[in-house]
Amino acid sequence: MHTLSSQVTTLKQPSITSLEILSKLIAFDTTSREPNKQLIHYVETLLGEHGIQTTIIPNEDGSKANLYCTVGPTDRPGVMLSGHTDVVPVDGQAWTRPAFEMTESDNRVYGRGTTDMKGFVACSLAAMINASRSTLATPMHLGLSYDEEIGCVGVQSLLEMLRLAPVKPAMCIVGEPTSMRVATRHKGKMSILVRCIGREGHSALAPNALNAIHLACDLVQVIRDAQLAIQQASQDAGDPSEIPYTTIHVGRIVTDQALNIVPNLCTVNFEIRYPADTHPEELLDSIKQSASNIVAAAREIAPEADMQFSILNAYPSLHTPDESPVVQFVKTLVGANTTTYVAFGTEGGLFSEKVGIPTVVCGPGSMDQGHKPDEYIELEQLDQCDTMLNKLVEFLAESTLDQIPS
Repeated sequence: MHTLSSQVTTLKQPSITSLEILSKLIAFDTTSREPNKQLIHYVETLLGEHGIQTTIIPNEDGSKANLYCTVGPTDRPGVMLSGHTDVVPVDGQAWTRPAFEMTESDNRVYGRGTTDMKGFVACSLAAMINASRSTLATPMHLGLSYDEEIGCVGVQSLLEMLRLAPVKPAMCIVGEPTSMRVATRHKGKMSILVRCIGREGHSALAPNALNAIHLACDLVQVIRDAQLAIQQASQDAGDPSEIPYTTIHVGRIVTDQALNIVPNLCTVNFEIRYPADTHPEELLDSIKQSASNIVAAAREIAPEADMQFSILNAYPSLHTPDESPVVQFVKTLVGANTTTYVAFGTEGGLFSEKVGIPTVVCGPGSMDQGHKPDEYIELEQLDQCDTMLNKLVEFLAESTLDQIPS
């Protein structure tokens, strides 16, 4: 592999810094339930001012969009930087600083998305602008998505565009927060909705009805039993991950009925997070089988009883071999000798599995600060990310296609 040389072309000073860009990005409320089109328009305009053409991929109503662009030659594969533009809600959180206004204090910057993951997006935009002022031998690509926080939903149209493109990126760096360590794997996820159907009735005559919430509780017990069995079977697995086994998590139980009415409908949302080489469909089938036994008994009281399962969304795990060129290359960029893994999911598995782009996760900040009130990122982390991406630009300016891993 071509190695990073200390004798590299000195890049010009950036016309706008990543911190200045981050301040702009945080000001857009891109909570997943809100549009991201204003942020995308800002990015499109910013890049356009530096001669970078962008491809915008809107959703059906035009309220949200993915963005893709390339700096350098377009007839050969390069390195893709990937980030999502949406953030999680701040509702019910005790923020002591404005959530959608960047504030700086004690070598940190605060605001929703600073860590997850507008910090990396800001550094990537600054790097793309920097790259546009150089002549690259190998291109640098940038992909920004929406609705990642609700199950990697929005990126699908970007994946399709890349899948059909005549030239695909040679590799991808997803900049989710890893404290600038190179992460090569994470679990996949499947989200499931179950409609538990019972029979309504007056609460004074409850034994004559079939409480849908009770059905839901029976289902939750099945899930808890399945989780316990998995956990016990995995105690000697030897995997260094904090939680190496498949997890099943019930996140929502919803019904809407007056207290004096036995409810005939209750919905349960649960998720399965699973390691690579694990088949969540088999676990789901097992849960369904246990649920069918519950339903069979319930139908002795109410023939209409049922549990209806629907898969809401899913994304695959990521497991990039440590010997993969993308791993070795990004380790060189950050000066690392080891790799790590992350507990949370990313779009990385989709780029790898659906498009065939080898991918790692490496970005500034820690998820320990993500999704919390007073979310922040250390300025040192942003500096480290800028340094990594500057090295990337320098490398791409010097290296031809046969020198970059593919």
